[in-house]
Amino acid sequence: MNREETLDGLRRSPRVDVCVLGGGINGLSVFRELALQGVNVLIVEKGDYCSGASAALSRMVHGGLRYLENGEFDLVRESLVERDRLLRNAPHYVAPLPTTVPIFDVFSGLANGIVRFLGLTRRPSRRGAVAIKAGLSIYDFLTRKRALMPRHQFRGRRSTLSKWPALNPAIRNSATYYDAWVSHPERVGIELLRDGLSAGPNAGALNYATIEHAPAGGFLLHDGVSGETLAIKPALVINATGGWIDIVNYALFSEAARPAPLMGGTKGSHLIIDNVGLRDMLDGHMIYYENDDGRICILFPYLGKVLVGSTDIRVDDPGDVRCEADEREYILQSLAFVLPDVRIRPDEIVFQFAGVRPLPASNDSFTGRIPRDHFCTVLEGRDGAPPVLCMIGGKWTTFRSFGELAADVALERLGRSRRVHTADRTFGGGRAFPNDRSGWIRDLSDSTGLSLDRAATLFERYGTDAQDVVRFTAAGPDTLLPHAGYSARELLHLIRTEAVEHLDDLLLRRTTLAITGELSLEMVEVALDLLADEKGWPPQCKAEERTRFLTLMRERHGVAEAALSARNTQRSVLCETTARSG
Repeated sequence: MNREETLDGLRRSPRVDVCVLGGGINGLSVFRELALQGVNVLIVEKGDYCSGASAALSRMVHGGLRYLENGEFDLVRESLVERDRLLRNAPHYVAPLPTTVPIFDVFSGLANGIVRFLGLTRRPSRRGAVAIKAGLSIYDFLTRKRALMPRHQFRGRRSTLSKWPALNPAIRNSATYYDAWVSHPERVGIELLRDGLSAGPNAGALNYATIEHAPAGGFLLHDGVSGETLAIKPALVINATGGWIDIVNYALFSEAARPAPLMGGTKGSHLIIDNVGLRDMLDGHMIYYENDDGRICILFPYLGKVLVGSTDIRVDDPGDVRCEADEREYILQSLAFVLPDVRIRPDEIVFQFAGVRPLPASNDSFTGRIPRDHFCTVLEGRDGAPPVLCMIGGKWTTFRSFGELAADVALERLGRSRRVHTADRTFGGGRAFPNDRSGWIRDLSDSTGLSLDRAATLFERYGTDAQDVVRFTAAGPDTLLPHAGYSARELLHLIRTEAVEHLDDLLLRRTTLAITGELSLEMVEVALDLLADEKGWPPQCKAEERTRFLTLMRERHGVAEAALSARNTQRSVLCETTARSG
């Protein structure tokens, strides 16, 4: 991921076959698809990779059970196929998740679901046992040939409350089925990027860069790191910016040629809660439940904490979204509905995040009924400008198939043919993934001298790519940092190989330190020292970066500097324990 090599290539020749705008999961997917076909492709992201909606998903990899009542059968079928592919192609980050639905009625929602399916109403209603049974039977039917996971099962009230005694006692039944979850979605994006770049010099990537329509024709690329401006002349532009599609089109087209709005996104907010009792009572299951207003909510164990969400609110500016106080109250109220005796203290909310779902423009009064499917729209350029292919909609689970669809449209436009398929292509730490994980970890420990715990930690973070991390960390003196299991050279490896330009790239996306509530102020300072030394920042730049990061944590993620400082002591105790063990 050499930034200077990419810029130097553009200085020598501004012409590229395709310029992909947007480094979220869909943009990275289509970039990878095109790069592997030998297309001269450049991806440009105005922030960091996977820093928008692709960092704010519910961490679910699912077929979309509730989309069945919208009649989106093709989307559900495609999502289930892609879910199962991710279980095979990214087993280091994607795993099965038993999902339990509390049921409070028997027939409720059945008639309303039928008329909603027929398009006669858009009003939400509580789903009863019969409606849920029908949906899960369809789910099982669509996956019958692969059968990677168990079929659904129903429980009565007594057996449900025996397993989850904290559930609302008004429950009538429960149903358990299997979907999946993703532990490190931002790292999946980085691995897709690396897989695309592995195709060779035909592929280039820039984060913290933008392009705009040039008055004399073509486009200008602004590098936000160096401040340099370069000409760029793509034969085709792919607008994969999700909720920002209309904003980006505004910059790409002259005033007379600007298209009508294409997007109508909604905001989803989530909380990460550090409550051991809540985590343990879930017994490894996700609880997939309806709040009083019919809105679907979720809670499940996530990397030692509990993820709870979400909201669904229309937004106009995707760049200004954050979890507001009333959303926090809504999410906690929904949690109190399904688990009435659970009490969450404010200090147990260790992180919060919000993102914009990239939904197609819609006037539907109920946001939950806006179609979740994806499609491509090509806007023809004028006066010699290249066409712009817009990727509309999409959900995280279907990023590969959506990228494949957009790439095939682009290849047809370019008169090229596909030569590599990605349906069964493993990537990143999922390559050469062992059937015997414990044996692989033991071999890594034996061959490197690492403790078993340290080897297991690195395998959990990077899959089989842990070998590359170990090789790098062993090449020089290393020290454990003020967090159990992280070392200075491990972070330095991420900085050097994964296009880290800012502190939040490292602490929010290349690692899970922030989202899990494991980040201390001491760790922030140490990571900042490493990054500043590597980048050669003067003291003023380093101070500005510190302020930038702490402001982001406070305003976007609800974590004040005082809260980070309070974690110093507990992190130090964990670090001492790790140092003694290996």
